Amino acid sequence: MKRAKYNILIMAALAILLGSCEKSYLDTVPTDQVSSESAFTTTTNAMQALNGIHRMMFQQHNSRQDQSGEGGINIYRDMMGEDLVCTAAGNGWHNNVYKWLDHRNIQSTADYAPWYLYYRFTANANMIINNIDNAVGPEAEKNIIKGQALVYRAWSHFNLVQLYAKRYVKGAQNTQLGVPLMLTNNIDGQPRNTVEEVYAQVLTDLDEAIVLLQDYNRANKSHMNAAVAKGIKARVALAKQDYVNAAAWAADARAGLPLMSTAQYTTGFNDYTNPEWMWGSHVIPDQTTYFYSFFAYMSRNFSSTNIRGNPKAINSLLYDNPIFTDTDVRKANFDPTGQHATLNPPLPSNFTRFPYTNQKFLAAGGADSRGDVVYMRVAEMYLIEAEAYARMGGHDDEALAALNTLREARETVPGNYVPSINTGQDLIDEIMLNRRLELWGEGFRFTDLKRLDQALDRTGANHQINLCVEMTIPAGDTRWQWLIPKQEMDANPEMVQNEL
Repeated sequence: MKRAKYNILIMAALAILLGSCEKSYLDTVPTDQVSSESAFTTTTNAMQALNGIHRMMFQQHNSRQDQSGEGGINIYRDMMGEDLVCTAAGNGWHNNVYKWLDHRNIQSTADYAPWYLYYRFTANANMIINNIDNAVGPEAEKNIIKGQALVYRAWSHFNLVQLYAKRYVKGAQNTQLGVPLMLTNNIDGQPRNTVEEVYAQVLTDLDEAIVLLQDYNRANKSHMNAAVAKGIKARVALAKQDYVNAAAWAADARAGLPLMSTAQYTTGFNDYTNPEWMWGSHVIPDQTTYFYSFFAYMSRNFSSTNIRGNPKAINSLLYDNPIFTDTDVRKANFDPTGQHATLNPPLPSNFTRFPYTNQKFLAAGGADSRGDVVYMRVAEMYLIEAEAYARMGGHDDEALAALNTLREARETVPGNYVPSINTGQDLIDEIMLNRRLELWGEGFRFTDLKRLDQALDRTGANHQINLCVEMTIPAGDTRWQWLIPKQEMDANPEMVQNEL
């Protein structure tokens, strides 16, 4: 693809020259730059290239205020669900994503953003994968570097196929068009592989990564270890409706890892040292994120025009569901009155108030949009286990064990939680409600609805039709597929557009 050629040309400049290296491969402190010629001669320089990819996870892209790496894409995915509610038009950011317009407009920057970002990750990862074996350095370091590059490539292809292709259907051949698999940085236009082929390659890359990373004891959660690779593999299995493997990989991924305390749960979801976080970006003081930060749109306390005028709320029907008691700590991250009396410092007077707004995400301060960005937590693994066991049939006890472990950990009054005894569809419904509340704002709702072939339904809650326009989208509608961006269609003669 011509776009891939672009990625190759900018790889050295952006992933290395503008990237950051990390002291002892752990600290996210920018150090001296290296030339593209020396990038893969040693494992030290190859690690600098990898650190450049880590930095891309939260840096600004395409000079766009709403494109802050993975955090920005997570906002898109939740904007297209029913659980994130825009309270006002604000200053316009994300409005057409919320209306289900941008992803069906091939000239939209939002439609282009995931395609650009994930293929840029892929191009950079390929440079590492295809060169690291010849680098000078310890074999253990080569394994660490190559393993993480493989995770990036697998994760990127997985994200792309979930957005720009039809869903994976268990038991079918899945010959529907997926996305191009880029395993080398080929400058020629590449056709779309099938959905089956994409998922197969994703799993192949993850399997190799798990082997290479099995002895990697990282100290920085911006780096991926074997547990992260296993967690992504659990996500992939869940999307394939391969529930046996989804449960197994989720359990393996979280093995030995704790859930956070209830006190930690209400501190702003902005600190990657949280014991429950498995993967996240750490933003250090000299890496100012300004108005493109995830927290410039999703926090309650950063003083951006968007936050002051359009604070993000939770679906009122979800919050008010009687399954969640008032002593469930997750409800404390939202305020049905909109006053946020517990915030310290208090909400400034020029911040508009709306019911059900969130304080789950808090920036470093009113004038500082920094915050670490979470990509994977232990709670998600418990929820994958619970859902997978419940959907298998005949494994309700295992599903209940995972669900009740999580729910008890979210109870603020010791001994107050009454374990669930639901079975069958009632149990599945309870698990999915917990998934929606637990993972609110973390980028899962659009792909959850799509993988389950469920309709979007925003009716009866606090969505305003003049803001969201689309209150319902039927399951299987063509609009569940993002259109291939114009840049790709113009540059690649092999590319086939999705159904308009």
